[in-house]
Amino acid sequence: MFYRPEQGHGLPHNPFNAIVTPRPIGWISSRGADGRDNLAPYSFFNAVAYFPPQVMFSSTSAKPDRDGTKDSVGNIRETGVFCVNVVEYALRDAMNATSGPWARDVDEFELAGLDKAECETIPCARVAAAPANLECKLTQIVQLPGEANFAVFGEVTGIHMRDDCMTDGQFDVLKFNPLARMGYRDYSVVREVFELKRPGE
Repeated sequence: MFYRPEQGHGLPHNPFNAIVTPRPIGWISSRGADGRDNLAPYSFFNAVAYFPPQVMFSSTSAKPDRDGTKDSVGNIRETGVFCVNVVEYALRDAMNATSGPWARDVDEFELAGLDKAECETIPCARVAAAPANLECKLTQIVQLPGEANFAVFGEVTGIHMRDDCMTDGQFDVLKFNPLARMGYRDYSVVREVFELKRPGE
């Protein structure tokens, strides 16, 4: 099968995000200028550089009260900071609860029954139970082609790793089993890893 996206795919559901899988989930916490906390998952997320460490996520829809975007991007525009919270399998239901189209004044931490912790390097809340948290300062917001498509880039200024997720000095994903986004309504979980050495190593 071949199709041109501008002409449509003719399938019951869009296959694009089922092709680009698995995708890590950026569970983004942010705080608005009014002091309200927000927490929402984004499946267009990844790390993009080592030195200095940098990450990005993209928001692709809008709310009527947020000037053409969503609460996360709106808050980050106001304050210039955000935190990425790693999603483990055990927190899948809490993560899903925060994905709803909640009103601007809803605190998703409270809605999902999640304890907050304050970040160390930025004025923002983080998910206390997450296996890891990346505290970030905004570097740029890039408007992408298409309505309400914004890519948010941040430099990581602080990193939290849960002590029980460490094995012999390494962050061990098998200790918590990261959740990944697939296509449609599907998710996957990391339960197995293997090593490949690069040529010449």
